Amino acid sequence: MELARTGACRPRGRAVPAALAIGVVLLAAGCVPGTDGSGAAGAGTGAATAIPDPAKAGKTTLTVWDQEIRGGTNGEIQQLNREFERKYPNVRIKRVARSFTDLKTTLKLAVSGNHPPDVIQANQGYPDMVAFVRAGLLAPLDNYAGIYDWNTRYPATLLNLNRVSADGADFGRGRLYGISQTGEYIGLYYNKERLKQAGLQPPRTWGEFTDGLAKLKDRGELPIQFGNLDKYPAIHSFGVLHDQLGAADARDTVLGRGGGFDNAATKSAAATLADWAKRGYLPGGANGLGYDDAAKKFASGDGAYLLTGTWQLADLKKSMGDNLGIMPPPPAKAGGDPVTTGGQGLAWSITSRSRHPEVAAAYLDFLTDAHAADVMTRHGVLPAVPAKAAAGVSPDSVDGQMIAGWKRLSAADGLVPYLDYSTPTFYDTLSAALQGVVSGKTSPDGFAATLQKDYGAFMKKRREQHTSAGPR
Repeated sequence: MELARTGACRPRGRAVPAALAIGVVLLAAGCVPGTDGSGAAGAGTGAATAIPDPAKAGKTTLTVWDQEIRGGTNGEIQQLNREFERKYPNVRIKRVARSFTDLKTTLKLAVSGNHPPDVIQANQGYPDMVAFVRAGLLAPLDNYAGIYDWNTRYPATLLNLNRVSADGADFGRGRLYGISQTGEYIGLYYNKERLKQAGLQPPRTWGEFTDGLAKLKDRGELPIQFGNLDKYPAIHSFGVLHDQLGAADARDTVLGRGGGFDNAATKSAAATLADWAKRGYLPGGANGLGYDDAAKKFASGDGAYLLTGTWQLADLKKSMGDNLGIMPPPPAKAGGDPVTTGGQGLAWSITSRSRHPEVAAAYLDFLTDAHAADVMTRHGVLPAVPAKAAAGVSPDSVDGQMIAGWKRLSAADGLVPYLDYSTPTFYDTLSAALQGVVSGKTSPDGFAATLQKDYGAFMKKRREQHTSAGPR
């Protein structure tokens, strides 16, 4: 594979929420060299000033930990790994692939151990990426962003989701600690046959969607397939409801500039989720059903809808074929701008104690260039920055629907960051509280208070840190 290094602007895959932008002007200007933070003292790994050549590294084993275990993403990673090894026969990739939950549980111990991997996937936000940076476990990549033109391949706003401030206090700005391969959003998957049998069309508005749930239930159909044993699925479902009620506030809150979670949007979203469970719009005992098991049930025809990420498309399509559809959650008014939870896939990062940082950087670039984007598209995976192959996908196919949804969300600035980014402990707080909401044991008011207690304590600590540090 030939790596393009022309320095020209490349197609932009999306515009991440404006609150993350250095400024709207930067997006309007297109390619903006110098916004990658490469001028910061100590930025980058080592003193790399030219494109690394892995062929000169000698016999090398690159240990890589990732969570791309699903059909589509696993397939494209396997293909790209084979291609990288063929391009550089002296390099062997030792891959450790685990589920998101397993990776989240074991990664910190692996990275801080005596033999850390060279490359890892790190979840953005305070619980993982920021914590790793504060512990000195990740290497800044700003020099490589300049060398490989990542700062022109990606819009600044997309890179900002993988930035952490120099003092490790904030995410969304500062040095670059990863680069993401895939784009993603929480979409509304639907079974075309189930909707047709119920006399329903794919909903044009949020009201049409929610009205149809009662009709499906009255027919004896399960309206929404859902499994929350893994805890994180409810974060996605709740996030969609929260987005419908207060997207702008949620975005600011995740980034540490909002009013928090003790508000009407949080309580209404929790009440809606609890109501869905009570009315039987969700499976009984959903907290005991695994995420992958729920997806398999939906693929086999059990459930008219499934609210989950675009990363599931390739696996669902294998079973459902043309019977599968996907869209962003419908807007409040027909033809309105869509909004949903989403952003980009987990960041690919280089550990601070990697023995092969330049080979690792070349690998990250290989996984994210235009050729890689085309490989992803052919495997049914949404690239963060779509390339030539995406333009050739039929708009009538489910892959075409996914890509079109990405474009609409990007144009509308309709992507809200995952809520679990909000504080170092928010993933655990939010996922546990949502299990209580789904089971009916936690009231909307109690839920909002629990979230606010975590968020408020963290924000207070941040203010104290910033005050003690003085002006920056």
